[in-house]
Amino acid sequence: MHGLDGLRGLAALYVVLFHCWLYTFPGYPDSSAPPWLDGLMYGRLAVVFFLVLSGFSLAISPARHGWRSGGVAPFLRRRAWRILPPYWAALAMSLIISTFLVPASHHGPPSGTSILVYGLVAQDMFTAPTPNGAFWSIGVEAELYLLFPLVLLLRRRLSAVALVACVTLPVIAGGLMAAGASPVEGDNWLAPHLAPVFAAGVGGAGIVIASDRIQRLPWGWFAMLAALPVLTLGIIQGSAWTVDHYFWVDLAIAPAMAMLLAAVATGKPALLVRLLTTRPIRSLGSFSYSLYLIHLPIVMVVIRRVAPRFVSPGLPTFWITLVVALPLTIFIAWLFSRVFEIPFKRNRSWKSLIDRERSHWIGRSAGAR
Repeated sequence: MHGLDGLRGLAALYVVLFHCWLYTFPGYPDSSAPPWLDGLMYGRLAVVFFLVLSGFSLAISPARHGWRSGGVAPFLRRRAWRILPPYWAALAMSLIISTFLVPASHHGPPSGTSILVYGLVAQDMFTAPTPNGAFWSIGVEAELYLLFPLVLLLRRRLSAVALVACVTLPVIAGGLMAAGASPVEGDNWLAPHLAPVFAAGVGGAGIVIASDRIQRLPWGWFAMLAALPVLTLGIIQGSAWTVDHYFWVDLAIAPAMAMLLAAVATGKPALLVRLLTTRPIRSLGSFSYSLYLIHLPIVMVVIRRVAPRFVSPGLPTFWITLVVALPLTIFIAWLFSRVFEIPFKRNRSWKSLIDRERSHWIGRSAGAR
C-alpha cells in the first residue's frame, strides 16, 4: 500500500531530523536548542510509529487469510531474509565509523561483545557499547517478530480490542507498580513495554477486511480525536515531562497511530493519501529502512568532524548539518538500498537472487556487444 510506504518514509526522515537536532544541541531533554525547534525532539514517537506500522503491515496478509501467517518457520524466515542483510551491512559500516571516526556510545568504542550482541540482534536483551544508536529498535522489532504468531493466535480467537487489552493490561500493571508509577527505562528490555503498540497495529489491520460500513467510518478524524488528549497533555506539561514519561505516552498515542494507518489504508483522507503517493515521498518510503539504518553514523561524522572545522557550535552547526548531512544521508541510503535492501525485497532466496543478477549482467554484456 503506497500510502503506508509514504508514511514510513516520512517517519524515517523525521528520525534523521531528530538526530540532527539531538547531537547538535546538548542537554536532552532540557535541550539548549531554540524553542522553535522543539518539534524535532520526539524521535522516540517516530520509532513507536514504525512499530505500530510494522504490526499493521505484517497483519494485512494474515487478516485476509483468517488471521493465519502460513506457518511460524516460513514467516520468521521471510522476516530474516528481509531484515538481516541490510542490517548486517549497516552494522559493518557502523562498526568502521564508530571505531575509527566517531564513537557512537558513551560506553566507549564497540568491542568484541558489541559485534556478538548486535550481530545476533540481541541488543534489547544484552548491553554492549553500541556502534549505532538507532539500532536499539531493530532488537525490539526482532523480538516482536517472535511474538507475532502468538499475537495472531490471540487475534484469531479474540476481537481486536480484546487482543490489545490482553497485551496492554500486564504492561500497564507493571508500570503502575514502578516507583511513582513512572517507570525509568534503560537502554534495553524495551520489547515488553512496546509490545502493546505493535499489537495495536495488528488489531488495526482488521480494517482492511472489514465491511464497507466500517471502512467508510472517518478513521482520520478518530485518529485526531484519540491523539488530541495526548498532545494537549504534552503541551501543558512540556517537552521534558513528555520525554520523561514516554512509557505512558507510547501506550496512549498508539491507538491514534493505528487509526491513522486504518484511514490511509482505506484511502482517506484523500488529500493526505495523494500526498503520500506522490513520487518523491513514495520513493523515500521505498528505501526508508536503509535510511533508518545508516543515517546516524553519517550525521554524527558531519556534526563531530566536519562542522567544527567551519562553524561554531549550536545553531550554525545545525544548519550545516541540514545542508550537508541530510541530502548526503538520503543519497547514500538510496545507494545502500540498491545493493543491500531492494535485491532482497525482489527475490525470496539466494538462488533467485543469484539467477536474477546473472541474467542482469548477461543482458548488459549482450547489450554492450
